[in-house]
Amino acid sequence: MKVLNVVGQRVPMHDAAAKITGQAQFTDDLVLPGMLFGKLVRSTIPHGRIVSIDVSKAKALPGVKGVITGKDIPDRVYGIVPKAKDEHALARDKVRYIGDEVAAVVAVSQEIAEEAVRLVEVEYEALPAVFDPLEAIQEGAPLVHENLATNASASIHKEFGDVAKGFAESDFVFEDSFYSQAVNHAPMEPHAALASYDALNGDLTIWSSTQIPYFLKRNLATTLLVPENKVRVIKPKVGGGFGQKIDMFAKDFCACWFAKELGRPVKFLYDREEAFQNTRQRHPMYLTVKTGVNKEGKILAQKITAHADGGAYNSTAPLMITLSCFFIMIPYRIENLLYEGYHVYTNKPVGGAMRGHGIPQARFAIERQIDLIAQRIGVDAVDMRVKNAIHAHEPHPAGFIINTCGFAESVTEAAKAIGWAEKRGKLPFGRGVGLAGASFPSGVANMAHLASGAVVQLSREGRVNILSGAADIGQGAETVICQMVAEQLGVPMEDVHITAADTGTCPLDAGTFGSGVTVRAGNAALLAANDVRKELFGFVADRLECAVEDLTAANRRIWVKGSPDRGLSLSDALHGYQYSDKPLPIVGRGGWIPPAEQPTSLLTKNGNFSPNYSFMTQAAEVEVDTETGKVTVLKMVTAHDCGQPINPMLVEGQLEGSILGGMGQALYEDSTCIDGQQHNPSFCDYGFPTMMEMPEMEGLHVDTDDPEGPFGAKEAGEGTQLAPAPAIVNAIADAIGVEFDRLPVTPAMVLEALRKKKG
Repeated sequence: MKVLNVVGQRVPMHDAAAKITGQAQFTDDLVLPGMLFGKLVRSTIPHGRIVSIDVSKAKALPGVKGVITGKDIPDRVYGIVPKAKDEHALARDKVRYIGDEVAAVVAVSQEIAEEAVRLVEVEYEALPAVFDPLEAIQEGAPLVHENLATNASASIHKEFGDVAKGFAESDFVFEDSFYSQAVNHAPMEPHAALASYDALNGDLTIWSSTQIPYFLKRNLATTLLVPENKVRVIKPKVGGGFGQKIDMFAKDFCACWFAKELGRPVKFLYDREEAFQNTRQRHPMYLTVKTGVNKEGKILAQKITAHADGGAYNSTAPLMITLSCFFIMIPYRIENLLYEGYHVYTNKPVGGAMRGHGIPQARFAIERQIDLIAQRIGVDAVDMRVKNAIHAHEPHPAGFIINTCGFAESVTEAAKAIGWAEKRGKLPFGRGVGLAGASFPSGVANMAHLASGAVVQLSREGRVNILSGAADIGQGAETVICQMVAEQLGVPMEDVHITAADTGTCPLDAGTFGSGVTVRAGNAALLAANDVRKELFGFVADRLECAVEDLTAANRRIWVKGSPDRGLSLSDALHGYQYSDKPLPIVGRGGWIPPAEQPTSLLTKNGNFSPNYSFMTQAAEVEVDTETGKVTVLKMVTAHDCGQPINPMLVEGQLEGSILGGMGQALYEDSTCIDGQQHNPSFCDYGFPTMMEMPEMEGLHVDTDDPEGPFGAKEAGEGTQLAPAPAIVNAIADAIGVEFDRLPVTPAMVLEALRKKKG
């Protein structure tokens, strides 16, 4: 690991004090003069035609300033993926799930808006509904979208190598089926939007809890029928996103529409039930995995069939099902793979991007089956993973370019830390250990032009200002960008200030998804800082009569390497720069795009889809109460190759959050939908772990130095969400000798399995 001054240090988030003291401004904290409040009318049935909407009573309510339906707005569909647009901001002719937006109201208070919603009368013609993706693809199933011939809205059929030959050469072939449930992101901050309109120049400004400001800007312009240069999106502080705040929602469109029509600021805030039911959730997924291995446990061929329950609309459907396929090609070397994946419409809440974006479901199935196969053929599950581990610089079947890879080391380190040799199969009944591996890209690179830009200014006083399009949603993106710039310019963190995620003032950025922010936006900021450094260091080098490359900087001082007394303070350097009649502030610009062929599509061709890849193994020790069926996670170990950690403390926070999320997926969380109605859309009813359930945690860093990452960094946000659930379920199998193929593993499931085991 590099020894640096600011990068690699445990620096608190730059906005931590503002958040702790309550000074940080989230969208719902914002208030504008004359602001109105909006609320949405939502469908009460899962599938039906809209016969009529009577808004007369709502309009007559004192304090109501406007009511609109889908017929009052442009007939424009939108979506986060251009080729999968299928949503209207308000339903026009048909509703497709309980909660579909059919009308919107604004009033002088939130209470009046809520009362107006109750006064809107909607008549429906109920249609047959379908709630299971395997039923939805059957012939004769009700069509959720009549413009398609089937409910399979996105699919991928991909073969690498010769799968038939691989199976023929295998000593053993096994086929197992698995199911992963719907999981809700449950961010602490519900979704909100506040819009204002400048009638003099026609400019719309929206403050929104969004992860991708520029995508939101584009979708708003499309649906509002206004030029993009007339829409400005500002992201305030965001209280968690995890993928749920990638899409545009009705609250964004309606806030802008009413602001423009009424000439007053308008705020829409979703309540907790709306955030659960009417935004996005992790796709429930059925997976069948067929794997051929030789006697030593080497994987020779694999066939995977996946059916993802997409709910009523696409959201990220083509991207999700495609990434689910390609992610299987790491962290193990699979020469022969056949993947058939389907995103299927149902009349249920919509699936979308969630931390891991299609791969936690597949990783659960694959990592579970590896343990099953190891047991069946009599090899050690750790040894099998190491034997099949991918390595850096090897030719890759899908065309990935993997410059650094610490996966094999992560397996052995995690196994050692959890006490694998001493505990696996040797603990008392009810106690067990398990592990699972994973890998993740540092941003998806070759499905679109995903560039990031940055501007860095160095003022006469030594203040550094950064403009970045990166959207910090609580993970600390702004902090690590500031650390990189501070490192390059030789200043402490307190001298660096950042303005980010404002489409009116900040450079273009792809947004926060796919764990690409540190690498994409970090490289852009680094290039901009280097631009400033080149200009200033050139001036200092002339003063000190040395070469530019001989200079170094730290703690507001620039000096000649090896001669610390031969240098200048930053203040003196800038003073001299000013009186040499050079312009101040010194401004640097940087733009970075991943080194991939642009644009390509993984649906049609192979190729490297990330600048680099992180690797990790997570191991669990559990205790199962055989009287109650409750599973307690005692310890979780994460051995992680994320390259150079820019901020080890933030990396640890990501690891701990991933453990909690993985525990929820494994044991607690299930966004239960019965006949289209969500039954647990609240923090009171939705089961997720709290700090009370957190186990002992240990993090181990596997050192690599990636050439494509800024300062050698790779992602540390999503990859560690993939392995905790299968590691925990593998540990449960070791503890009680029962194999589970569905998530979550509830106490009732454990008790039922133990009863069956007893005969």
